Amino acid sequence: MTRPGWAPAASRLWKVPGFEVLRLSGVSGWGPADKNDLVLGVGDSNRTGSRQHVIYFPGDVQNYHDEMIRHPENIRWQQWSLEGVAALLFRRFPDSHIWIIKASRIHLHKFSCYDNFVQSNLFGVPEHNLDSRAFKHLYALLTNAFKQVHSILHTWTKPGESAHSSFAIAPDESSSTYCETPNGFAVKNNLGISNLECAHPGTQRECEDLKCTDPSLKFILIGFSKGCVVLNQLLYALSEAKKDEELAAFISNIKEMYWLDGGHAGGNNTWVTSPEILKGFAKMGIPVHAHVTPYQVRDEMRAWIGKEHKKFIRLLAEYGAKVTNQLHFENEAPTVDNHFRVLQMFKAALDP
Repeated sequence: MTRPGWAPAASRLWKVPGFEVLRLSGVSGWGPADKNDLVLGVGDSNRTGSRQHVIYFPGDVQNYHDEMIRHPENIRWQQWSLEGVAALLFRRFPDSHIWIIKASRIHLHKFSCYDNFVQSNLFGVPEHNLDSRAFKHLYALLTNAFKQVHSILHTWTKPGESAHSSFAIAPDESSSTYCETPNGFAVKNNLGISNLECAHPGTQRECEDLKCTDPSLKFILIGFSKGCVVLNQLLYALSEAKKDEELAAFISNIKEMYWLDGGHAGGNNTWVTSPEILKGFAKMGIPVHAHVTPYQVRDEMRAWIGKEHKKFIRLLAEYGAKVTNQLHFENEAPTVDNHFRVLQMFKAALDP
């Protein structure tokens, strides 16, 4: 079912002690022309066998840091860049690989449009449907990204030295990586080191066979603001997707889903409210976490958002889903700043 594809080699966007962010450009998805950039955040502590993957769908404005600081308006929100959120999520999920799926189109440098997941208008307002394309695209993206990062998420050693990795694979002539030098970052094909080998017998085969259907993997899906339209579309697509054996196995690896202050420029369907769809979703037993702010759910000019949010929570609870709901900044002004700050509060609220 998966459509194979290879993206160009990744490049390092950002690195701090113990954590780095890598950019995977133009990763192939389900359709021949359907591609998304992915950002991968990985820590030194989880290169040795982590099976948990956090998948994040950004909201409007969120882009690469260097893009945001060049924009006269978006520079104000630069701390919420893709790199910044990757680091924030890594602090919340330190034993996970962090994946950020960048919108395939950002209209006017502001409106994130997830056309590859759900049909959208010029401003990214979705037109939800019941086909399984969203799951097919997500599954293909992650499968192809896994292939690409085999040459990145690893520890290379010379023969006789020990190392561990869940992604180790011998490099080929097409692979490259960025390494730190006194003058910045420089590309070294094949890591610039000769006579390397996969550290443990059988690891290369394990990595080549690793798929999103591997029952040892765990996926956590997070949508923020406009990014929630992808989570919503996955719910619409669930019934049809479960008819496909591969997609059903992938879906069974989804362990949690987070809706963070969802919203878009349309006049309805900000939250899923269909009883039939929510009843089917509740049967999956996937825990649901909703974190909202007055910016979205108490806006009198967009009163439908708050009503839909309440119905989403109520119906899921009635159908037996494990659902938590939290309103942040209840007694503060409904500002865009607080809208973004839900990313910090969602972290703080769930820390042990």
